Amino acid sequence: MNAFSTIDMGEVTRLTRAGQLKEALALLQGHPAPAERQAATEQGPTRTGSGAAPRSWPTIDMVAPSAPGGAWTAPGFGKAATGEAPIEEKGTSARPSLSETIRTLRERFPTMGTMPDLGADLGLPRRAPVPVPDGARYEERTFANAASSRTYKVYVPSGYTGQALPVVVMLHGCTQSADDFAAGTRMNELAEELTFLVAYPEQPQSANLQKCWNWFNAAEQQRDAGEPSLIAGIAREVVREFSADPTRVYAAGLSAGGAAAAIMASTYPDVFAAVGVHSGLPYGAAKDMPSAFAAMNGGGAAQPRGTRPSVPTIVFHGDADRTVSPVNGDHVIAQAVPKAGLQKTVTHGETPGGMTYTRTTQSDGKEPAFLEHWVLHGAGHAWSGGSSNGSYTDPRGPDASREMMRFFLSHASKASPTRH
Repeated sequence: MNAFSTIDMGEVTRLTRAGQLKEALALLQGHPAPAERQAATEQGPTRTGSGAAPRSWPTIDMVAPSAPGGAWTAPGFGKAATGEAPIEEKGTSARPSLSETIRTLRERFPTMGTMPDLGADLGLPRRAPVPVPDGARYEERTFANAASSRTYKVYVPSGYTGQALPVVVMLHGCTQSADDFAAGTRMNELAEELTFLVAYPEQPQSANLQKCWNWFNAAEQQRDAGEPSLIAGIAREVVREFSADPTRVYAAGLSAGGAAAAIMASTYPDVFAAVGVHSGLPYGAAKDMPSAFAAMNGGGAAQPRGTRPSVPTIVFHGDADRTVSPVNGDHVIAQAVPKAGLQKTVTHGETPGGMTYTRTTQSDGKEPAFLEHWVLHGAGHAWSGGSSNGSYTDPRGPDASREMMRFFLSHASKASPTRH
């Protein structure tokens, strides 16, 4: 007998499906759900007053409701474990598996992570420690400035002997951690193969309940302030500590992290020689929470770059992404165009995993291309070509990590990111 033997998991699943996540969490913790909320669930959507709509959870990496007044749901909720499209037939959706139910609750209630062994017997993946080859290092650091402080992990490949290596700053998505992102993107493995440094800044729950980078806040879109100053500070710190190459510093991110990478390109073009935006949004797409949801649904637009220098940019975005509209990939590219008249080259391909894609490059007729845009056909909100050892990955797709590194290493800046 285990801790779940006395819990009505069918009721937990039903409550989760109905959007009554607090009640589902209460049952998992051994407390009965409030009777009046159970009754309301059976009668129809819970309302908090006359004409009130069901509550929407203020989480950035969420799937928009399919109808007005519907609930925002966690990415992957109601999907097959393979990452396929939702299982629906004739207007009725299949009941989510128990593991999906618990996973959804974990995503919506991060404090569930403090519940010992929750999901241990329910098919949920256990996060194995990030492997570190002999001679390599994977260590935690803390950077602080006037804005705040952030911890970060840094991967030092075994081939490092003091030479000036490139640096890649990896910005995770909501609910993720440095270790999760490292495992999912396999960037450490690539760093070991190609010999470069990787830094993984971590967003704490104290800054955002779902650990999202606050790309949608105007205060977090400025140079020398807020999160941009912390991310740039971490990049500079790694360059100083390891005598890295200041002209080959790059940033890449997924979802909220992708939006943060776009912000870094706009606010610190002297620090980052190129950026990668996976399933993200352009700089300035939102200024607050309402405009964030509008932008995610495709209602935003790329802000004019003005006099800011343009940074080489590579974009990956699934055309079936229901969390961040694929039009945002177009907006990121539009914002990064340095001048009119670039030559476009379009190619099509298919991966061994069966995913087709369209790759568009833009250049002035010389190599390397200044812009690359990969549209992943049928892909959702997940890191393309990633490992299932991490969250929000789609192993079927092109290897986004490898393609980003190919793109990054073909670009170097003329400025030094060591100045403050």
